[in-house]
Order: sequence, then C-alpha cells, then structure tokens
Amino acid sequence: MVAHTTSTEPINVTLRVWRQAGPKSAGKFVEYKANNCNPNMSFLEMLDVVNEELTLKGEEPIAFAHDCREGICGTCSLMIDGKPHGPQKGVATCQTYMRSFQNGAVITVEPFRAAPFPVIKDLVTDRSAFDQIQQAGGFISVRTGAAPDANATPVPKEDADLAMDAASCIGCGACVAACKNASAMLFVSAKVSQFSLLPQGQPERDQRVLAMVAKMDELGFGNCTNQYECSAACPKLISHEFIARMNKDYLAASFRAAFKPKSNATAGGA
Repeated sequence: MVAHTTSTEPINVTLRVWRQAGPKSAGKFVEYKANNCNPNMSFLEMLDVVNEELTLKGEEPIAFAHDCREGICGTCSLMIDGKPHGPQKGVATCQTYMRSFQNGAVITVEPFRAAPFPVIKDLVTDRSAFDQIQQAGGFISVRTGAAPDANATPVPKEDADLAMDAASCIGCGACVAACKNASAMLFVSAKVSQFSLLPQGQPERDQRVLAMVAKMDELGFGNCTNQYECSAACPKLISHEFIARMNKDYLAASFRAAFKPKSNATAGGA
C-alpha cells in the first residue's frame, strides 16, 4: 500500500542519501532535512531545493541525473525506499510527487544497483550498457523515408498496438534495478519486439535478436528470475510477456542460424 498525504500543508521529510565522490570511492548514506515541502512538488524539485540549500552553505550538492522531467527520457533513475522510481506504480521518479510520502517520513535514496550500471557519482550511474545493446541490433537498415500512407503497409491492429507498447520503453533501467539477477531481459525484449512485430523489422529479425541477446550476456546482465519484478517496477508498465516473445524469437533464430547454408562468398575460393 502506498503511503501518501492528501493534505495541502507543507511536509517535512528526512532523506538518507547515498553519497559517493567517484566510481572508485567508498560511498555512505548522509542524512538531510527537507522541510516545508509543497506536497505537489516533484521528488526532483525537492532535491533541487535541498541542493540549493547545500550550495548556499558551501557544501557539495547531491549529483542526480535528470533531463526531460516528463517521464519520457528515462534518466531520472533513483531507488527510493528500495523501489526503482519510488512508491507509485507506473511513473518515473520525475513524476513522483511529495504527496506520495507522509509528513515526517524518512526516505532512503540510492542509485540503481547493478554491476553493468557502475556509479559515477552519488546517485548518477553509467547506463550506457543499454546503448551498447541497442547498437548491437536494435535498429532497421531499410530506408523509411517520409511517412507513408496509413494503408500502404498493412499491419494488423493487434500487432501495431503491441509494437507501440514495446516502443514505450524509455530505457531507464528500472527493470535491471528491480531484478535480483540484474537481468535486462525486459528492456531487450521490448527493443526486439518493437521491430519484430512490424513488417519493416522482418529482414533483420533473426540477426537482431541474436546480436542483442549476445551483447546483453557479454555486458554481464543476469538471467530472468521469472518473478517479473521488472514488469512491476517499469514506469511504462511494459509486460513481461515480451520476454516470452523474445525467447521464442531467439530459439527460432538460433535454429535457423544453425542450419543456414554458407554462401560461396563467405566460404572463400580461388
């Protein structure tokens, strides 16, 4: 059950924030008071106020990642009270508001914990591993050009809807942070499925899933636990059923690759 206040009165909270000067430095929790918080301010706005007070006192502000603050970019990745993005289901940290917490609450704020996401400073982690997986095959090479007429490339509505659901992944890494194995399978399955469900994604379907799964394994992400914490923590509510879809694609692609005839060009010759 999510604790929250419906009062419009300012609230006071105590923050236990993970402070770490650099990737190789030892980290520790440091307490800060955030007083007179407007219940309707976002969690990031509250951190802005705390940082302004720290700056005025000549102290180092808390480093945290943020960009759009509209739940789209996925950079505001914080572990709040042990949950990726905090207590609210289906929202990112930037759309978590202080009314989600009770007056007097003690709130623990940490970076995402996963070996492929090393801490850069304080609450900022390096999540470029996701970029590497995407670069391994999460694209199509066909020229898309201008937007075609809606009926030029027929796509069943169910497939179009599923592809849109998969494409809503913002790559924040909450799925990795929520999984005890630090598995990235929800992220990878979403990026694989958004193309494999559409006609434009068919020419490289096998190559894509094989390359992206191989890169995921190479970067040290763990295997799926089948507990679906990833889906529960996802701010875009992406279904774990995409993982089953990716596994099916991967198995079929592996089978076809094993029996694929070798071309004369790759075999060499005089």
